[in-house]
Order: sequence, then C-alpha cells, then structure tokens
Amino acid sequence: MAQGANDSANPDVSLLRSINDLAKQAPRGVDRAVEFAGEYGLVALTLLLAGWCWWRVARRSADAPAAVAGVLWAVLAAGIALLLNFPVRALVRRPGPSVDHDGLDVLVSGHHGMSFVSDHTALAAAVAVGLFMVSRKAGAVALVLALAEGFTRVYLGTHYPTDVVGGFALGAATTLLLAPLALAGLTVLTRRVAGTRAAFLVVARRREPHRRARTAAAHHHWHRADDKDLAA
Repeated sequence: MAQGANDSANPDVSLLRSINDLAKQAPRGVDRAVEFAGEYGLVALTLLLAGWCWWRVARRSADAPAAVAGVLWAVLAAGIALLLNFPVRALVRRPGPSVDHDGLDVLVSGHHGMSFVSDHTALAAAVAVGLFMVSRKAGAVALVLALAEGFTRVYLGTHYPTDVVGGFALGAATTLLLAPLALAGLTVLTRRVAGTRAAFLVVARRREPHRRARTAAAHHHWHRADDKDLAA
C-alpha cells in the first residue's frame, strides 16, 4: 500500500520527491529528453568515451598493452557489475518507488520491479572507474556522465537516491576489487596481440615524418654535399 504520511521523515524518499517533482514542472519535451538520456543516451556516450579512450589514448600510451587492457577491463567490469546486480536485487528485494509511494511521476514504463541497485548507474560507474585508471581526463568525463545517469534515474521516478548510491558502490567495487587479477590476464592477452598482425588494436602506428621535413633534410644533405664538392 502506498505511503505518504512519513515520506518527509525519510531523507531518501524526501530527496526522491524533490528531484522527481522537477519532472512534474518541466515541459514534456524536457522529460522526453531526460528519458532518452537516462535510458540510452548517457550509457551510449559512456561506451563511446571508452572507445575513444582506447583508440586515441590507450594505444598511444608508453605502455600501450597495459593501457588497452585497462580500457578493456572497464567495459568487462561493467558487464560483470550488471550480472552481480541480479543476486543483489534478489537478496534485497526492494520494490520500486512507485509501489510504496503515491504521487510520483514515473516517466518510464516497465520499471515496477526490484529497484536496488540501479543497473544503469552501476554500469556507468564501473566504466568511469576503469577509465580513470587509464586516463584521468577520460575518467573524469565518464564520472560526470555516471553522476548524470544517477540523477536521471531519480528524476524519472524509477529509483531511490540510495539505489543510485548502491549502483555507484557496486560498479566501483567490481572494477577495483577484481582489477589486479583481471588486468594481469588481460595485459598478457594484449601483449600477445601486439606481436601479431592485429597489433594496431593495441599499439598505434607511429606517424611517418612529414614529407616536408624529409624534403628539407634531403635538401640539407645535398647542400652539404655541394659545399664539399666546391671546397674540394
């Protein structure tokens, strides 16, 4: 049965209502934009950021195989965090906010099951922590995306704030606690790949000297040769 009398005494529910009330006051277009961002957009941006970090940062690092292994682990850790969320939800068995509380504006249908923890947030947090281990800049951007993801889950009325905090904890813990073993194995794999024809997946090809630089060097060499001939 929905509860309302003691909502103000519960900080978790009070914060949920404060954020969800923004959805009630916002134009429909804003709600649709947040819905898309929360369901698909931010997760897609997080994965695209991981791809960019692999292609533009990790492959060009001093120890490229280890860096590429780090990016790969960030994505794999997100998948593991999602799998771990199933037993966590089964153990906690916390119904979604709309089950116990009236007056919420639930913008996404089909989210009336167990809510602890937020799977979207767990995924985003796992990737963010993994990327931070490779590149602080990429990790910081991913962390902002993860925070935005957590906000949208509460805004949409699908999760309590503590569901989001739990998602952050699950994602970060999965990445950090399993990192030593996972990175050891993945680095062995990436080093082997670096010695094959698929090495471009691990190590970026070094840019050849600019044509003008080569031409200038050649002219300098010819000029010195001419000077020697004249001196002789």
